[in-house]
Amino acid sequence: MLTLPPISKVATLTTEERAQVLDTLFEPCQQLHTLSVSLLREKSFASYDELIDAVGQQLKDLCESRLESDNKWLETILSAHPRLGEKKVESEQSRKEQAQLNQGGEEQAAKLAEMNRNYERAFPGLRYVVFVNGRSRPVIMADMEKRIERGDIEQEKRDSIKAMCEIASDRARKLNM
Repeated sequence: MLTLPPISKVATLTTEERAQVLDTLFEPCQQLHTLSVSLLREKSFASYDELIDAVGQQLKDLCESRLESDNKWLETILSAHPRLGEKKVESEQSRKEQAQLNQGGEEQAAKLAEMNRNYERAFPGLRYVVFVNGRSRPVIMADMEKRIERGDIEQEKRDSIKAMCEIASDRARKLNM
């Protein structure tokens, strides 16, 4: 079982331990480490939600940047989340969060895999990120379809950042129970 250190201790952790906090809350990603590990040392936070909001702001700043390199960096961070319904998922938290999506027939699994491909064609460099939060596969698939049809990559990046932060807050809550 993964755990999080007390929020008051985060700034005193080693670089590797701060990276592990980020991996636990978000997903393992070297670019996120580069972006945020120093933030966790330089600033003290009253709660994990405050820490997550600060990382979220860094991601929003990348999203608003006009630099192509910042956009590529953001895309790499957003794509650290596994595809929905993927069989091989590295992150223990993601495996648990997606467990109900992996239940059901092969036909639905094939449809979800096809939708992931459609999403990634519609939004090159991105991966569909959503806070599952107990919602069923059909509800999630309808959301993905709506977002593909909307076709707005900038809104997609903002929605993905929001979802990443919601997922991280949920993980922090569960790990601090």
